Amino acid sequence: MASGWAPDGAVQDQIDDTIMDAVMSARARLPAGESETHCLECGDAIPEARRLALPGARTCVACQSSRDRRPANAGFNRRGSKDSQLR
Repeated sequence: MASGWAPDGAVQDQIDDTIMDAVMSARARLPAGESETHCLECGDAIPEARRLALPGARTCVACQSSRDRRPANAGFNRRGSKDSQLR
């Protein structure tokens, strides 16, 4: 259903573009280049299978899993208090 001057399917086109932008952004953040042979965090050897599957790997599976579990915005309160919004 179009709204105003927007053509049919405009909302779906916007959703598709948003998803494509997110995918391209994630791909751009992937490591590239030659992988490390040893983890930069713990010093353990990075298995060759991981280095081949993920070019540019810098950490072992255990350290990367630990990093992935950390909240991205740790230490920031983005909600604010209701009292400060009422003043």
